[in-house]
Amino acid sequence: MPRLSLYRPEKGNDYKFIDKTAWEMFQVGGTDVLIHRYLGPGSSREETPTTPTYTTDDPTNIQDMLFLENRDRKYDPDVYVLRGVYNVNDVDFNLSQFGLFLQNDTLFITFHINDTVEKLGRKLIAGDVIELPHLKDEYALNDLNYALKRFYVIEDVNRAAEGFSVTWYPHLYRAKCKPLVDAQEFKDILDAVAGEENNKGEYNADSTYFPGDIVSYNGEKYEALAETTSAPPGGDWKLADTLKDIMSTYEKEMQITGAVLDQAEADAPQSGYDTTKFYTLQRDEVGNAELVTADDTQLLIPSTDANGNPIYDDNGDEVYTSYTADMVNANPEMSGYDGYLVGDGVPPNGAPFTQGIAFPMNPGDGQFHLRTDYKPTRLFIFKKGRWSKVEDDVRMTMSNLGPSDVAPGADFAGHDARTNKDLKSTFINNTNEQEIDGKTVKEKQSLSKALKPEADE
Repeated sequence: MPRLSLYRPEKGNDYKFIDKTAWEMFQVGGTDVLIHRYLGPGSSREETPTTPTYTTDDPTNIQDMLFLENRDRKYDPDVYVLRGVYNVNDVDFNLSQFGLFLQNDTLFITFHINDTVEKLGRKLIAGDVIELPHLKDEYALNDLNYALKRFYVIEDVNRAAEGFSVTWYPHLYRAKCKPLVDAQEFKDILDAVAGEENNKGEYNADSTYFPGDIVSYNGEKYEALAETTSAPPGGDWKLADTLKDIMSTYEKEMQITGAVLDQAEADAPQSGYDTTKFYTLQRDEVGNAELVTADDTQLLIPSTDANGNPIYDDNGDEVYTSYTADMVNANPEMSGYDGYLVGDGVPPNGAPFTQGIAFPMNPGDGQFHLRTDYKPTRLFIFKKGRWSKVEDDVRMTMSNLGPSDVAPGADFAGHDARTNKDLKSTFINNTNEQEIDGKTVKEKQSLSKALKPEADE
């Protein structure tokens, strides 16, 4: 008598019967799951030793061999429909930690193995994006004409424990899915038009279009704002909204970031400490307070431009700057306050000063001059026939917006330009080298190279 065994080395009729039964259960009780099939990293990039260029799309290709990342992902334009089953859980707010955390945002969806392979041409893999039509939100708080779709990205796929039959063969896949975020990896999906069901194809001048209709014109998608005929996309049209426009929180996050930066600079406009509001008492060489008698005599000093050239009025006469004797001599040579980042390029007690990329001609004793060609700008004082350094303007704003970022039409138009952009960029992207003990050493290097352990002899 042959031994009794439910297991067979081959997938026989028992396997086929159980598999068909499981497939039918998914068709009856499952929900539609739209699959955006991951094709691979693509090939539209410059080839380097660590970023090879591939001639064909393959999900097993690796874009960056160094970081083992696929940052630029390409997805199939066709959408595949599968049936899936998962447990619906309540989404709870976790208030036990700082901030707001959503729990239960991970879905474990079960799919039929043979049905998946038959429709996709392969098994589900990490990187595939799924869309759940039954989770669309038709009642968004924003003023939108679209139902907000719910996308998830598959992170892991394994055989489901409950999918093993009595014949010991698996019938089900269990996919771990996380909510899709606005990231570079999913640009191919998020750049799709939100109202694709209203897409009328290429623009036709003989056709009549109604509000909401979407057409392709010169490589862009446009949405009609009013009924129009024989009018190419222009005044009565706008660029069609993409999935990124209605789903991403990028714009709101940038608004929050900008508001935080503006508030920070309102509270602390510059780094360091402001000493301009403090008075510095002039002292003599032995440290006693230096008394200056009033003197009405005026000292005339020729005015110069930023390049150090004399300035003339409309009549061709040289322009002079007048100082009283006490204005020139009563000002202290240095600020009386030391500390962290207190240099601001402003003379003590608010004394008058000139500025430019060269020293003025015929300076008066005690005259201050700010050299703007220094980086940072440097304040000098003329004393005893020479220009002496007073301080550098080291107090700067802490954010890195420049004039090009805040110009009209730019993302941060209306904001104040930040002046230390170049300083931060040169610190982060430091390519300078120094000569130390006859060796050329890079200024920027890791601590493991800079602090090498020495052998204990």
